[in-house]
Formats: sequence, C-alpha cells, structure tokens
Amino acid sequence: MALENKVMLITYPDSLGKNIKELTEVLTDDFGEAIGGVHLLPFFPSTGDRGFAPVDYQQVAPEFGDWADVKKLGKRYYLMFDFMINHISRQSRYYKDFQAKGSASAYAELFLSWDKFWPEGRPTKEDVDLIYKRKDRAPYQEITFANGQREKLWNTFGEEQIDLDVTSEVTQKFIKDTLRFLCAQGADIIRLDAFAYAVKKLDSNDFFVEPEIWDLLAKVKADLAGHGEILPEIHEHYSLPFKIAEHGYFVYDFVLPMVTLYSLYSGKTAQLAKWLKMSPMKQFTTLDTHDGIGVVDARDILSPAEIEYTSQELYQVGANVKKKYSSAEYHNLDIYQINTTYYSALGNDDQKYFLARLLQVFAPGIPQVYYVGLLAGENDIELLEKTKEGRNINRHYYSRAEVNAEIKRPVVAALLKLLSFRNREAAFDLEGTIDVTCPSQSEIVIKRQNKAKTRTAVLTANLKTNAYQVKVNDQLVTFE
Repeated sequence: MALENKVMLITYPDSLGKNIKELTEVLTDDFGEAIGGVHLLPFFPSTGDRGFAPVDYQQVAPEFGDWADVKKLGKRYYLMFDFMINHISRQSRYYKDFQAKGSASAYAELFLSWDKFWPEGRPTKEDVDLIYKRKDRAPYQEITFANGQREKLWNTFGEEQIDLDVTSEVTQKFIKDTLRFLCAQGADIIRLDAFAYAVKKLDSNDFFVEPEIWDLLAKVKADLAGHGEILPEIHEHYSLPFKIAEHGYFVYDFVLPMVTLYSLYSGKTAQLAKWLKMSPMKQFTTLDTHDGIGVVDARDILSPAEIEYTSQELYQVGANVKKKYSSAEYHNLDIYQINTTYYSALGNDDQKYFLARLLQVFAPGIPQVYYVGLLAGENDIELLEKTKEGRNINRHYYSRAEVNAEIKRPVVAALLKLLSFRNREAAFDLEGTIDVTCPSQSEIVIKRQNKAKTRTAVLTANLKTNAYQVKVNDQLVTFE
C-alpha cells in the first residue's frame, strides 16, 4: 500500500497481543476503521533498547512472527518501519566480523572510529563538552580485537548501539540495500531513527550538522526513489523539523504534546492557536510515543515559565507521575523527556483526554496514536517497578482479553469513533486549509476545509470547561 491520510497506530509487535499475528487480529476485530496505518516499532532481532539495537534487518525476530505476518498486516494498513541510521548492535555479524578481523574486515569502514576521528592531541575537554550528548561522558566505547589490540568507537546511545560511519562507501551501500529490502517487505515509510546524530564533524556539536546532514538525506531519498517515503526523527527545537519540512519531507510534530498539556492545564488557548497556525500540513502529529513526553521540542513556542508551569503541573495533577521516574534511578538520564502516559498526564480524566485527542485530530497533518493512548491507558507502575526502566511506565503489554475489555470503556469507544471520523472525512485533506481563531482566552475554533472547498469541519472548544462542539458542513457530529 501507499501512504494514506489516515490515523497511524504506533505499537510494538508484542504490545497488543503476543505477536504480529495477534496484533493483526486485534486491529481487524477490535479497532474497526479507526486505524489506517501502523508504525510497527522494531521487530528485528535486537540486543537492547526494546528493538532499537538491531542485529539483522533481514529477519523478523521469531518471537514476533515472520515476514509473511508483516506482509499480511501491510495488505490492510500502510506501514512504517524503523531504520536506525546512526547505529547497529554490537552483536550484529558486521560488528563481530570487524572485532575478529580488525582492519582486514570487509566491514571495518562501517563503524566510526573515535580514535581516528580526532587529530593528534585531541579531543580536548572543550571538544567533548561541545558534543550534543545523550550521556554524562564522552560518547565512545573501547573494544578489544581478537588480536588483543584496542580501539575506541563512537557510541552515542546504549552500550549495544555502536555508531555507523555514514560517510563511508560500505555504510552507504548497507543503508541503500537495507532500505530497499525493507520497502520490498512492505514498508511504505521509513522512519530514520536518531537521524540528527548520524553526521559527525570536527569542530561541530555533532548534531544536525549542516550542510552534511542534507547530503545524507538526499542520498537516502535517492536510495528510496520510487520505493517509499522518509520520516526523519528529531527530538529538538521545532526549527530543525521546520527546515526539513521546507525541503518537502514529512516531519514529526513533537511540540503538540506539551502545548496541549499547557493549554488544558491553564485553560488558555493562545499558544496552541499560535502553534497550529505555524505547523506544516505534511507532518505526523503526536501526543504520545514509545518515549517520554518531549519538553525541549516546545521551547520558544512556550516560554521558559510556561514550560516550567506545565512540567510542575504534570507532577501535581498527573496520576502517578513522579520526577524520579525520569531520573537515573529508573535508568533515564534524558532530562528533556517526562515519562508518563498521556492519559495519566491529564489525571486519568476522560473528558480532558478526549478533548486532547480532538485537538490532535484537527491539527495539521496525520495523527499518530500510540497504542497505550488508543486505549486511554494509565501509568503501568507495576511494570515500571519490576524493570526499573522509566519509559516502561508507558509500555504496558495488553493481552487480547485486556484489549477486548478496554474498548468497551466509554472514553475508548468515543476515541475509536473520533478516529474513524477523521479517516473518512474529506475536510482533513492535507492539501486543504486550516483556520484558527480564539474568541476568548479559553476558547479556540479550528476550521479544516478540503482543497475543493466542498467539506468543512469545525471544532469549537472551551479549555476551561472542556466543552466542545464539532460540526461538518453545519451538521452536528457526536462521538458518544
């Protein structure tokens, strides 16, 4: 299938049932027309980070199923797969061959040497301080070759995730071959995970390095020409995704989650209206993902005081949301994300939560809904404490029986109706228009109209009272 302007579900292969086969059954039997696409989070054999340390892109991890299961899913839904353009597992055959043979390995140039990257006498403390890091130390890992020699390799993320040298011919061939293989297996969109970290350059902060990052993106685009779309993943200031949008690519809206929380906490609509007016149509919107709620993404849309207010309010009104869940105690040093489900961030309040999803549906772009969010899931404290992994608070494993029970809850039933409405309503045409006004400090009116101007959908909402009304061509629409 090709990419469609329909709601995309984000899910692990074993989060809605035990495997891809059961996931397909859940989607077909329980979610009706609410879902049009699926971002199937990494389903390859992996050695860490719940799939994001891939060992082999040619395989489906056997506990999840096989390529036939993936292709069956793709017959009904357009699909997005992840490609970790920055790194690969140190248990991959490429890395093991390099470790065994050193410079004689065919894959020696696949990995980025920390030692060879720096001129003699460097890196200095200033060099390391300049790097945009995900760790509290220099981003390298020392390896020992079979002959006893040692070398440091770039290692931005976890120990299992060794960085690739995207400038080498070996890596570029690996990228091209892998992406085309994934598209042949049913990927309609490739999500370039950790894209902004992929290019490293001397005397830069090694994050979204220009102009080299554009050369990389152009190569990937050429590799996928006629095969599939690209979605670069960047969690940072909104100006970076905007640059990518200006080049005609799909982007993520990671600003909306914090701005929506601020608006619903404060009852004020001005900042939300400002953001909706700025946002490109060629984007995927989010309120929740498999990671935490991004804070840094909303910087300069929300003021520092508004970001601080939202964060503190989240801890005050959020259900079982505690600062320690986003700390080193729970293996999370990313100070720019808060770990919680979106439903619990809103105090497990059905009315506020449904209004948040309404706002997302009327925002520019294609809505992405995380599987826990689709079922209005509460924070999973049991899984969190069992694993001591902060992000697992938002990664509950649903059995088929649980799904069947959850969809009967009024808030979930209404949400499924809302998403079905979004999928079939022509007013949400990506080539159409959006008009946003604020009649008062707490009110917002969002009007979406298709390019042909034959369909108009209008949301009128009061964020203080949580009252709302939806009309299409002046006819009232309800979701109860």
